[in-house]
Amino acid sequence: MSDGGRDWRVPDVRRVTGFSALVVAVAMAFEAVRQLIDGGRPGLDEPDALAEYFERTANGTLVVVLSDTILMTSLIVFLGCFRQLVTTRTPGLSWVADIGFGAGLVYVAVTLVGDAMTGGAGLDASGGDADPVIIRALIEGHMLLFGAIGCILTAVVMTSAGFLVLASRILPRWTGVFAFVAAGLNLLAVPTMFGGTDETSLFSVGGWANAVLAVFPFLLWVVLVGVFTVRGRERHEQWARRRRGAVGALR
Repeated sequence: MSDGGRDWRVPDVRRVTGFSALVVAVAMAFEAVRQLIDGGRPGLDEPDALAEYFERTANGTLVVVLSDTILMTSLIVFLGCFRQLVTTRTPGLSWVADIGFGAGLVYVAVTLVGDAMTGGAGLDASGGDADPVIIRALIEGHMLLFGAIGCILTAVVMTSAGFLVLASRILPRWTGVFAFVAAGLNLLAVPTMFGGTDETSLFSVGGWANAVLAVFPFLLWVVLVGVFTVRGRERHEQWARRRRGAVGALR
C-alpha cells in the first residue's frame, strides 16, 4: 500500500494477535501480584475496616485500574484480530464473528465502568478521609458488572469463539472445546449474583467463583490463542501460498 510515494506495510494480523495476548497476560499477572500484596478487602459490613483498607491501598487501586484499562484495550485489539483471522479464512462465518466481537466490546465497556467505580472508591480514599457508605455503593455496583453481567457477555464471546474455531479450523480443535467449556463455566457463575456480597464466600457475587470459573478461563484462552496464532504463522503462510496457486491455476 502506498500513499504519496511512501510505502505502508499492512501489519501482520497474527503478530498483532500474539502481541495483544502477551499484553493481556502481563497485565493479568501484574493484577494478581497486586492483589496478593494488598491482601483481601474487608467485608462491606465493616465500615471502619473498609475505609482504612482503601485509604491504605488508594494508589494501588488506581494502578490496578490503569492496568485493567490497558488489558481491556489489548482485548479489543485481540478480538478484532481474531475476527479478521476467521473471516479471511471463512467469509461465510462473518456473522458469527460479528456477534462475538460485538459481545466482546460490550464486555470491555462494562468492565471499564466497573473499573471506574473501583477507581472512584480509591479516589474517595486518597485524601485520607474515606466515606465507607460511598465506597460500599461503588463496590456493590462493580460486583454486579464484574460478576453476573460480565459472565453472560463472556459466555456469548466464548460460545462464538468455540464455534468459529471448530468451523474454520484456524486453531487446534482443543482450543475450540476449551472455549465452549469456558462459556459453560461463565454461565455456572451467573447465579452468584444471588449469593450476597461476602468476598470470603466462594459463591457470593464478589467471591472467588467469578474469578476462577469466569474471568481466568476466558483470559487464559486469549493467551493460549495468542501463542498458537504466532506459532502457526508459518503454516498460515504456506496455506496462503497454496491458495494463491490454486487461484492462479483456475485462471
